[in-house]
Amino acid sequence: MADDAARGTDQPLAGRVALVTGGSRGLGLEMATAFARAGADVVIASRKLALCAAAATSITEQTNRRALPVACHVGHWDELDALVETAYGEFGHVDVLVNNAGMSPLYPTLGDVTEELFDKVIAINFKAPFRLSALVGERMKAAGRGSIINISSMAAVRPSPRELPYGGAKAALNAITMGFARALGPEVRVNTIMPGPFLTDIADAWDMDRFQRDARNFPLRRGGRPDEIVGAALYFATDASTFTTGAVLAVDGGTSLPA
Repeated sequence: MADDAARGTDQPLAGRVALVTGGSRGLGLEMATAFARAGADVVIASRKLALCAAAATSITEQTNRRALPVACHVGHWDELDALVETAYGEFGHVDVLVNNAGMSPLYPTLGDVTEELFDKVIAINFKAPFRLSALVGERMKAAGRGSIINISSMAAVRPSPRELPYGGAKAALNAITMGFARALGPEVRVNTIMPGPFLTDIADAWDMDRFQRDARNFPLRRGGRPDEIVGAALYFATDASTFTTGAVLAVDGGTSLPA
């Protein structure tokens, strides 16, 4: 195939298309940019079109790859259908899906968690990956290839009292990774990256003095740099992982290890 002939060690995603939710900033932007550098065209989906457009422009300027910005609130079921139709209408295929969009709103006490907050967290962190994996995954399977990468969290296995709805949603995401791997194989691989504390823009809201104290107990003694997610993402997105599916890979500096 022409795509296979063009694909080399420097362009392992040549001829492929990657759709990244939450792709306008943070880890999503890092992964989308890395995919484009590896030869892929990318779809950048996030709630605010202006941020998606800025990210897409930056990616194209850096990599000379096509980058399509799409405004999508992933917590809304009908917008997910529209996102998939837009991606396929523009490119004709999607080869890599990254379910990266997420949220973990703060709350004072567990009793203060409202039904609205709970439902929003579940919708964005669990319902959206389920629906997108079903929509895109079935098309990937029919096309004969594809890779789905879910972005979970160490909260799925070691949730703090401050993030219980989020941790529960991410634990569910870990679980469906295995289910989708069975449902969509052998053509489609489905894996999860479970990040620990990464120093993205989200860290601006952290108590950094407290974080630095806590980090002394981490095996690697620090938070992650955004670019340190790229190796795991490229592994799952490319043919380097052709015999890996249903896996959950912690990229967390060892913070999920038992104390």
